[in-house]
Amino acid sequence: MEPESEPYCDADRPSVPASPAAPAGPRTAAVADCVRCGEPSEHPADAAGLPLCPLCEWQQAQRGACSG
Repeated sequence: MEPESEPYCDADRPSVPASPAAPAGPRTAAVADCVRCGEPSEHPADAAGLPLCPLCEWQQAQRGACSG
């Protein structure tokens, strides 16, 4: 059997392509505030439902997972 010419795992190559940098300056779309803590959420202001910030979303998921 001949040895492979390329390594099985190429550790030098990044596993995730680099994302483009975010544009500098203020955001153009309005962001909704979290209904629990008032911090900015990742949801647009015109989205339906109750927007939660990432921390409150995580806490809500923990409560739901432990309620069973």
